[in-house]
Amino acid sequence: MTPRALLTEDADREEREDRDKLRALEARFEALLDRRRALIGELRKLSGEQRELYERRQQPQSEVEQLHQMHGQLGRQLAELRSARDAARRKVDEAVVRRRELLLTFDRSERERPELIRKEIAELELQQQTRALKIDEENALIARLRRRSADLKTAEARVAIVAAHQSLRKEAELAITAARAEVERLGQEMARVRAERDAAMAGMRGRLEAAGGLVAELRAKGKARAEIMHQIDACSRELDEVDHAGRELLARSRARRAEAVRTLRQYAPRRRAPDEAIASVAEAHLEELLKRGKVTL
Repeated sequence: MTPRALLTEDADREEREDRDKLRALEARFEALLDRRRALIGELRKLSGEQRELYERRQQPQSEVEQLHQMHGQLGRQLAELRSARDAARRKVDEAVVRRRELLLTFDRSERERPELIRKEIAELELQQQTRALKIDEENALIARLRRRSADLKTAEARVAIVAAHQSLRKEAELAITAARAEVERLGQEMARVRAERDAAMAGMRGRLEAAGGLVAELRAKGKARAEIMHQIDACSRELDEVDHAGRELLARSRARRAEAVRTLRQYAPRRRAPDEAIASVAEAHLEELLKRGKVTL
């Protein structure tokens, strides 16, 4: 007796319909499995790209931190140089004031050199000896000779003072020159440090832009990965639905076969051996059907 002979006409029709549905579910299940495998492969690819982008992001981030530290150091150095330049400018002002004070506190007549006075006296004496002068002119010449002779004595007495004053004035001039040179040097050093600081800032800006581009790529990859995860979840839910539907069909088939066996046992003649044979055939057929229609997840 064939297994189908155990079923009624309606049950046999339902069995064929369920078997067709089960085959369709199996095909759908395999297609969903293939789709999920492809999505998982794409997900792993995106994960690898995200890891690569993250590792690439570390280098510009580290360089930004180094440049930021350098920028801070250069800023502090620039502040120190600015303070030193202001101090040097104050020294210039102080040296200029010192020179001005020296010029104002020492009369020009006190700075006359004795050799110049001697030269003038010699010229006056030569003029007195070689020229015929009127009485008033000669008296004026003599008076001038006496004044210049007195000036000569004063100038000779003040040689050391004049020399000291000239030395102080020279020191003031040298101090001004040195202070101005220091201001110039500090200005050049400030320009160099400022250029380095600006370069560090430009480097930070460039690396931040590069890091920002990598972050944007990471976000895009993350968004794509989240979309794929959503598709995988939807695919998994549909797989569960197909599996559940397939199990329901198998359960209905088992119930239908079991009902057929019970009906056959109930209405068949009371012969033990044939009944056991029919039941054995029905069970074997059911087991074979279950093997062919089973959905493997």
